[in-house]
Parts: sequence; C-alpha cells; structure tokens
Amino acid sequence: MKTDTTRRGFVGAAAGLAGIFAASAAAETNNTAGGFKLGIATWSLRDFQRPLAIEMIKQLQTPYVSVKEFHLLYSSTAAELAAGRKQFESAGLQIVSGGNITLAKNEDADMRKYFEYAKAGGMPMIVCAPRHDNLKLLESFVKEYDIKAAIHNHGPHDKNFPTPQTVLDAVKELDPRIGLCLDIGHSAAAGVDLVKAVADAGPRLLDMHIKDVKSALDERTGCDVGEGVLPIIGIFKQLHKQGYSGYVNLEYEFNADAPMTGMLKSFAYMRGALAALYS
Repeated sequence: MKTDTTRRGFVGAAAGLAGIFAASAAAETNNTAGGFKLGIATWSLRDFQRPLAIEMIKQLQTPYVSVKEFHLLYSSTAAELAAGRKQFESAGLQIVSGGNITLAKNEDADMRKYFEYAKAGGMPMIVCAPRHDNLKLLESFVKEYDIKAAIHNHGPHDKNFPTPQTVLDAVKELDPRIGLCLDIGHSAAAGVDLVKAVADAGPRLLDMHIKDVKSALDERTGCDVGEGVLPIIGIFKQLHKQGYSGYVNLEYEFNADAPMTGMLKSFAYMRGALAALYS
C-alpha cells in the first residue's frame, strides 16, 4: 500500500476536487435522503494506508465507513484494533461494518477470531463470505456476539453464493441478523434483475455495495456511478419503497491508484439523484 509521504499534496488536490463535484450535487452532503445512508467501503482505498485513507474519506463528506482488512488488520491485537478504531472515530467517521471477511473454515476457533476482530474494531456487522457448511456455526456466533452477518454474493465465479437468491435461500431459516450484502456489480454479472433482487431480499437485505459498469455482464468495464448501465435510480426507488434503512456503500473497484475523482463524481451523482427523488 502507498505510504503517507504524499498526504499534503494529495489531500490538497482532493479538497479542490471536492469543491468542484459537490457543486454538481443538489443534495451536497446529504447522505441520508430516502431513509438509507450513503457510505464508503474502504476496499475502494486499498492502495492507501489508514491515515491517508481516512483523510480521503473525509473529502468524500460521508461519515459511514465499511472497513476492509487493509485498514484494520486481522493480525492486530485488541489494543491495536481499538487504536485504529479511534483514528476513524476521531476523524468524525462511523464504522458501520467490516469486510468482506472470508469465513473459509467450519471451525469454532477460526470463526471466533473474526468476531473478536469485529468486536474490538467496533463493527456492528460483518460483511462476509462463508460456506454452506458453516452457516449454522456463523449463526451461533451472531447470537453470541450480537453482531450481524451480511453474506456477500460474488457473482458467477463464486461456488458458494453467486447470486442474491442463493444467499436468501440459504439463510431463510436462520436468525434474522444473518442476511444479504447485495453487490450490484457481481449480481449484474450473474444476469440478475437488480431491482427485483432488492425487492426479493426484503428485510434480509442488510447491506449494499453500489458501483456501475459499462457492460452489465462484464465487471471489467467498471465506471463512475451514473455513467454505466446499472439501474441506479430504480434501485434507489425500490430501496425507498420497501423502507430500507441500512447503508449503501460505494465500492469503487477500478483506478485503485487514483480513485478520488471517480468517487467524488459517484457521490455527486448519487446525492443529486436522491435530492431529485426525495427532497
């Protein structure tokens, strides 16, 4: 990951870009129009160490953060995780989840370390990729720790949960704190009707990863939100219709070494769309 040596120049440039793009969004910094909350998945900033990533998130003007392991390491001690959490919170940011966390084993000790990680990191929810054979174990830890688990579908190459419906089918008899993190890019690549997927998920929809692509079936065609083919407005309308009150986290998956311009444009588009719909 990149060091902090470029912080002053980068943050100064980002501040200028923030001013430009905020002006194009009628809602400016309104991240909660429609009843749900616009946030950022820090996977989007995977090339940047935590202090610089925090400064970049501040420029995006949303307090809601889903933290990827790059920015709070699994190998950290409880004290180190608490210190990392404090860095986010001192910057005015709210950790709303952590992940995506791969839950590859059906073993008590292995799963417990991730729930201990989430607890120490102040994460009320984990976004995760379990297997079918460890879902009951996952449920037991959700109950013990009172930490939600949003299972992330990963598209046509995911042997466990390629589509939102595969998640819903697997969790329908489990604790309601276990549900779906709907990734609209992976879902589109699997040929899913995204607006219908939101509706079908209902109360099991615990989290959202939002992005856009030029070609629905090809995730390699990533672009700024609003410049692609995914039905962003339709998704927002359906979320509002069903009273979704969770987070819609931007997961910006391309231009990893210089993502700020595109992320600012993506937030400007989403805020402007929500202002038009609900202000």
